[in-house]
Amino acid sequence: MHRFIAFNDEKADTLLMLELTDLAKTLTKSALYEAEIRAHSYLSKREQKVFVSHFWNHRPDWIKKSGMKSDVYLRALGNMNFTDFQDVELFRDIISASLIPRFAGQLFILAEDLRIEELCKKERPGMAFEFKVRRKIYKEYFESQLVVNLERNLFIDALFNLIYLSLNSDSPILTMPSFNSEIDEGIPLIRSELENFYDTQSTQVVADACLKIVERVGQLVNTDMINDYYHLPGQEQNLLDVMSYSDLLRKDSLQNDDTTEEKAGGDEQVHEEEMRTWHRETESPGKSFMQFNLDQGTRTDIAGGSEREGEEGDQALGIVQGRSVQTDKKEYDGMELTSMGELDASNGKNKYGTSNKNARSVFLKAGRPDKEALAEYGKLEKEVKFYHKKLKNIIQRVMEKKETDHRSHLQMGQLGKNLLPFFTDENPKLFYKKAEPSKEIDASFILLVDCSASMFDKMEETRRGIILFHEALKSVDVPHEIIGFWEDANESAEDDQPNYFFQVIPFSMSLQHKTGPEIMELEAMEDNRDGYAIRIAAERLLERKEKQKFLIIFSDGEPAAYDYNNGIVDTHEAVMEVRQKGIEIFNIFLSTSGLEFEQKKVFETIYGNRSIIAPYVEELPNVLFPLLKKILTNSINM
Repeated sequence: MHRFIAFNDEKADTLLMLELTDLAKTLTKSALYEAEIRAHSYLSKREQKVFVSHFWNHRPDWIKKSGMKSDVYLRALGNMNFTDFQDVELFRDIISASLIPRFAGQLFILAEDLRIEELCKKERPGMAFEFKVRRKIYKEYFESQLVVNLERNLFIDALFNLIYLSLNSDSPILTMPSFNSEIDEGIPLIRSELENFYDTQSTQVVADACLKIVERVGQLVNTDMINDYYHLPGQEQNLLDVMSYSDLLRKDSLQNDDTTEEKAGGDEQVHEEEMRTWHRETESPGKSFMQFNLDQGTRTDIAGGSEREGEEGDQALGIVQGRSVQTDKKEYDGMELTSMGELDASNGKNKYGTSNKNARSVFLKAGRPDKEALAEYGKLEKEVKFYHKKLKNIIQRVMEKKETDHRSHLQMGQLGKNLLPFFTDENPKLFYKKAEPSKEIDASFILLVDCSASMFDKMEETRRGIILFHEALKSVDVPHEIIGFWEDANESAEDDQPNYFFQVIPFSMSLQHKTGPEIMELEAMEDNRDGYAIRIAAERLLERKEKQKFLIIFSDGEPAAYDYNNGIVDTHEAVMEVRQKGIEIFNIFLSTSGLEFEQKKVFETIYGNRSIIAPYVEELPNVLFPLLKKILTNSINM
């Protein structure tokens, strides 16, 4: 089986992927569908994803965006509504016996795309521009591929390129290159068969037209195609996903094989009724259905399709009897209705994001620090002591100023003793207010530390920054929590991805004098599933009573975990969700080798202007000090 490699090290444009996902949801009329980049574009109902091709990468932004949108149009609108996947599977079975199955499969997808493209433009004329860009770029690409394949004597690949150019030519006159004598003689017949594609009205007709061309080409070549330009989706991707009532009916026979001797008189009334077991509110089928299996019985010749009244004798044929009695179990008439969040979860969604539906959280607690950890902590604390003492002094001065400020000469409040301005001033201000006590900092923090393997050479400097945060917040009595997070790559599987949250310093201990050396237990571990970790941390912050809530993430790179290909998009969505709940979220980007443009772009895309860059970890205290100063002083002034 020919398969393309799913791994792709391209930097995703998060905002574009969110736009494509929204477009996929709209066109499929399902909130469960997402867009994702793969080697080729196709629709997968089973995964509920619209895959766009990375063919469009490394092109001008307007071409890239138009090309990827055209992929979504073809899959989410075209394939979803106009392609019969049972005919696709039948065609796939037929070509499995062909000598050129790869050529046949790609030809079929090419022809089907051309057919549904016209249907898409007819239904939504606004799509015409993107399809025009698509044809132009593909035409230029196949022209270059035709030359390359002819030079390499890959005649069947070159023939496929020529077929595309023939079907998409703006002129009836197309210059025919020379292959070999046998193929050159067969090309006119192939071009005449191609004209049938313009009259195809269904997937089945497309398949029939393709089989005729495959038969002719099979007589001219001895090898199959090497290049992959299109992907033919199989049964595992697009069949057996949307089940109907008839799919649930039993197909196996009864245990006995006898027939009633009494013949039908023709005046019987038979009642048949289909009971639908789901509707649009339960779009994803569950694991169980209401069923009644009849294993024994006698066949009759009574025809269905009509109704008859029940008789007393009918009950004797029943194998299950029951009666209604008062139950001693819990009654449900007084229970609250299921929340929309629970409905979403049962419908395939997940409150932690669809990309994290199989992730689970495992919380760990720090042990008692040993002498080595105490000594190392004391050393690092001395290095950042200047910063947190300076910060504490700034905070105290701001708080003292608010406490001692005398507020007089007001237009309302308590009447002052000096009434002379009433006679001398045109607008006298005779009132004052008592000095208010200083406000405490009504805020809480969670410091979320990426403990992925790539943090190995940055963890020591990261601990210095965490110590600065901890000591500064502790000195001004601001509750906080420090959590390291990672995903265990060795334990992860398709249906279970354990994510560990190491509570180095919990809220309950954050203000205790002796806390801090536990920070030295932070170590580089495995993968990082950032979107999931952010949502878990946000849940903990929302339980706090403080008015202001801050989530600070220390990280050195992009999300990377098991089956987390769209980690950048998921993390961006998590950041947006958290900010909508009133939590301020910042990212501290760490590096030991300087900052690359692509890295900066990714982090700014995910976190916006709340991504703070420390191009070298040695500069971390200098970066964190102004951030802490701004956050805490703003909290006091609120």
